[in-house]
Amino acid sequence: MNGPRPLLAALVCLLVALGAGTLSGCASSSSGSGTANASGEEVAERNEEAASKREEAVEIAKDREELAQIESKKREEAAEANAKQREKAALTAAKKREQAAKRQASKRIKEVEAKAKQREQAAKAQQKQREEAAHAKAKQLSKPTAKKTPAVQGAVETTPAPITTPATTPTTGPAPAP
Repeated sequence: MNGPRPLLAALVCLLVALGAGTLSGCASSSSGSGTANASGEEVAERNEEAASKREEAVEIAKDREELAQIESKKREEAAEANAKQREKAALTAAKKREQAAKRQASKRIKEVEAKAKQREQAAKAQQKQREEAAHAKAKQLSKPTAKKTPAVQGAVETTPAPITTPATTPTTGPAPAP
C-alpha cells in the first residue's frame, strides 16, 4: 500500500530540515548572540512545521489506509450481493426448468395414455367386427339353403300345372276345338 511511502518521505524531509537547522545554527552561533536568537526561533519554527507536516502525513496515511479498508469492504459486500443475486437467479432458472420438464413429462404421459386408449378402442371395434362376421357366418351356415341360381333368386318359385289332355267323354262326343 501507499502507507509507508508518505511516512518515508516525511522522515526524509525531517532529516533534511534538522540537518539544515543544525548547520544554520552552527553558523549563527559564531556570528553573534542576536542572530543566534533569531535563528534559534527560526529553527524551532521549522521544527514545528516539520513535525506538523509529519503528523499530517501520518494522518493522511491512516486516512488512506482506512479508506482502502472501507473500499475493500464495499467491494467484498458488493461481490457477495452479486453472488447471492446470481445464485438466486440460478435457483429460479433451475426451478423453471424443472417445472417445464414436469409439464413436458405429464404431457407425454397423457399422449401415451390417449394412444393406448385409441389402440384399445380400435382393438375392441375390430374384435366386435370379427364376432359379428363370425355370428353372421354361423347363422348363414345353420340355415338350410336351397340351391338357387342367380336368375332364380329373385323369381317366385311356381309349380308347373299338370298337363291334361282332353279326354273324350262317351256320352258327348268329341271335344270342341279350341
